[in-house]
Amino acid sequence: MRRIFVLFVVGCFLVSATAFAAERYPNRIITNVVVWAAGGGTDVCNRVVMAEMEKYLGVKINVVNMTGGVGGSIGMNHVYSQPHDGYTLCGLSESCVTAGVQGGFDKGMKVWDFFIIGGSPDVVSVPAGSPYKSLEELIEAAKKNPGAIKAGASAAGSIHHLNLLALEKGTGADFNFIPYPGSAPAQNAALTGEVEVVVTSVAEQSQLIRAGQFRPLAVLVPDAFTIDSITIPSAFDFYPQLKEYLPISQAIGFAVPADVPEERKAVLREAFKKAIESEAIQKWAKENFYVLSGKTGEEAKKEFLWLESLFSWALWELGAAEINPETLGIPRPEELQR
Repeated sequence: MRRIFVLFVVGCFLVSATAFAAERYPNRIITNVVVWAAGGGTDVCNRVVMAEMEKYLGVKINVVNMTGGVGGSIGMNHVYSQPHDGYTLCGLSESCVTAGVQGGFDKGMKVWDFFIIGGSPDVVSVPAGSPYKSLEELIEAAKKNPGAIKAGASAAGSIHHLNLLALEKGTGADFNFIPYPGSAPAQNAALTGEVEVVVTSVAEQSQLIRAGQFRPLAVLVPDAFTIDSITIPSAFDFYPQLKEYLPISQAIGFAVPADVPEERKAVLREAFKKAIESEAIQKWAKENFYVLSGKTGEEAKKEFLWLESLFSWALWELGAAEINPETLGIPRPEELQR
């Protein structure tokens, strides 16, 4: 009888242990689906941070790329269609907030919870052999021959596209926008001569600028930016009226559906916090010209909802959106508190 009782107790312990193991999160591989192309800023940031988060989570995080659609919509729709269990993350950026007004993702940013890694300012550059030596020369040429100069950036509605649109609006220039599935392909297009000018971030262009393959003409933020001994002037220095349209902030990171169990999001937040604060990530960010954020929870969601409003209405007013933000319930920027 005693032997039966002992077996019963041992059996209960094993069942309880198995149940506990099944509930532990994470206990298997996590997949991060990056909505932009490999090699771009969103891809690189996610890969670097995921590698650090693995140390704290104790499981492998596979990073895969799923590009296409508008505003990263194919990747976002895929992630949202998966079980909302914290095992599928969505590597995204502020450029994804326009997917709604472009007809790609009608759920809006409100259905996600965000983890913001950080960002880098955008820079207007030309290949080293370009005849344009300054932003003013480029703008004047684009005004003289509307639509003749091909300008590359990532997909329509991305921050780089919006910065290009704002540059046109603020200077009267007219470029022939050529969209690419990510920043890396856009930059490659400039190197091969497919386009004459490219708009991506300083972080994404830094190695090409250092190598002398790109000539940076201006950053699209109020202050100049320095890479080693190279000082890139601000576009605001030449065109002060740009302050009506710029700057537009970059926010690279990842997200999970908002209804993922809170205890699992808490685990991700803690691992993310430790990763961002780690010496490895701090060193990487400094060397690659990224300004780290580390925002999560309501603070991060508030930022993305603000960006969704700002970007969506900017696209609508610039005539580059298919759907009126009002029909999607997206408030105007002045209706929101930052």
